[in-house]
Amino acid sequence: MVQTNEVVNDSLSSNGLIHHTNGSLEERLDELRRLMGKAEGDPLRIVGVGAGAWGSVFTAMLQDSYGYLRDKVLIRIWRRPGRSVDRATAEHLFEVINSREDVLRRLIRRCAYLKYVEARLGDRTLHADEILKDGFCLNMIDTPLCPLKVVTNLQEAVWDADIVINGLPSTETKEVFEEISRYWKERITVPVIISLAKGVEAELEAVPRIITPTQMINRATGVPIENILYLGGPNIASEIYNKEYANARICGAEKWRKPLAKFLRRPHFTVWDNGDLVTHEVMGGLKNVYAIGAGMVAALTNESATSKSVYFAHCTSEMVFITHLLAEEPEKLAGPLLADTYVTLLKGRNAWYGQELAKGRLTLDLGDSIKGKGMIQGISAVKAFYELLSQSSLSVLHPEENKPVATVELCPILKMLYKILIMRESPIQAILEALRDETMNDPRDRIEIAQTHVFYRPSLLGQLP
Repeated sequence: MVQTNEVVNDSLSSNGLIHHTNGSLEERLDELRRLMGKAEGDPLRIVGVGAGAWGSVFTAMLQDSYGYLRDKVLIRIWRRPGRSVDRATAEHLFEVINSREDVLRRLIRRCAYLKYVEARLGDRTLHADEILKDGFCLNMIDTPLCPLKVVTNLQEAVWDADIVINGLPSTETKEVFEEISRYWKERITVPVIISLAKGVEAELEAVPRIITPTQMINRATGVPIENILYLGGPNIASEIYNKEYANARICGAEKWRKPLAKFLRRPHFTVWDNGDLVTHEVMGGLKNVYAIGAGMVAALTNESATSKSVYFAHCTSEMVFITHLLAEEPEKLAGPLLADTYVTLLKGRNAWYGQELAKGRLTLDLGDSIKGKGMIQGISAVKAFYELLSQSSLSVLHPEENKPVATVELCPILKMLYKILIMRESPIQAILEALRDETMNDPRDRIEIAQTHVFYRPSLLGQLP
C-alpha cells in the first residue's frame, strides 16, 4: 500500500455520507483560487458540460474531493433536459439501488427512493437529469456516483464559471460551445477549460488538417488556447470512480497545467502534465479508430488470441505510421498511445461496439449514439482520418510501386473500416479479409518506411513547417 504524508480525516456531509477528506486538499484548492484571482468569500465555480460516463465521473470525483468546502468551491454539471429513462432501465436501476445498502440509505434519507419504486412499477417516468442529481449516469447505471448539482439551463450553468470541464463528444463540442460563447460576451475574466473529449474531425478546405475539441472551443469562444487544456489517459470511467489505480496526463500551457495537475491528483489517480496539447489530443482519437476493428476481429474469430495478436500487430503499425506524419518526435507518443489503445481494447466502448456489430446485436443504422453507452467516437474518427489521409497533397512514395500514392493506401485497416462503417459497401467480415490479404506488407515494413522517410507534415495539426 502506498503511504502518503497527507492527513486524512472523516467529515459528515449534509446528506449523511461519510467523506474522507484530505488535509492537503484545501491547500491545493486555495492555491488554485489564488492563481485564478478569487477573493475571500467568492467561491471557485467549476462546471461540467456534458454528462456522459467520463464527464459525470470527472465531475463526481471533484465533488467527492472538494464538495465539502462549500464556502470555497461550487461544483455542478450541465446536461440537456427532457431525456426519459425507459422502463427496462428504470427496473435495472431499482435493482442496483437495492443491492447497495449505502445507496439505498442515501436515497431514503433524501426522500428520493419512492420515485424509483414508482418508476419500476410504471407509475411515473424518470428523466436523465433527475437521476443524475441522485448520482446515476445514464451511460453507467451500474456505478452509483455521489449526488451532483445538476443544471439543465446552459446559460445558468456556464455564465460565471471559472473552470469548465468539456465532457461532450467531439461531434457536439463545436455547437454547444458556440452557444456558450454568446453567454460570455460580457465577461471580464477568461475561464479555464479542460477538455476530456477523445475525438477528432477533419477540415479539408485550403490546407487539410485535423481539428480537435480544444481547437473547436478556441474557435467557438475566442478563449485563448493558453486557457484550454486536454486531459486524457488509459482510463475506464467506472473503474476510476471505484478507485482502481489509474493515471492521466493534462496537456496545455504551463501556467495552468501544473497547478491543475496538482489539484486533480489523488492517491489512486496520478495526473502528469505535458506541454504537447494537440498531439496528445489527436492520439486519444486515433486509438478509437482501431479499437472498433479490434472488437470486430475478436467476435468474428471467437476471441482467438492468435487472430487478435495479428490484428494488433497491423493496427499498431498503422498507428505508428500515422504518428510519424503528425508528430516531429513520434517516439514520445508511443507509451501514452499504446497504453490508451490497450485499455480501450480491453474494456472500452469502441471495442465493445465493434464486437456487438460483428455479433449482429447492433446495426450500423443505429448511428453512433448507443443507448447505455453514449457516443461511439471512433466512427467519426474513422471518417476524419480516412478523408484527411486521402488528400493528394499528402501523398507519399509507395515502397514497391515507386510512385506517389495517397497516404491512406499504406493504411489498409483504416481503409477497410471506412468501407464498412462509413461507406457501408463492405460487410463486417471484410475486416478479416484485410488481415488475410497476401499482398499486405509485413507491419514491420510500414514502421521502417515511417522511420526512414521524412513524412512529418506539421500542417496536419495546423502548425507551420
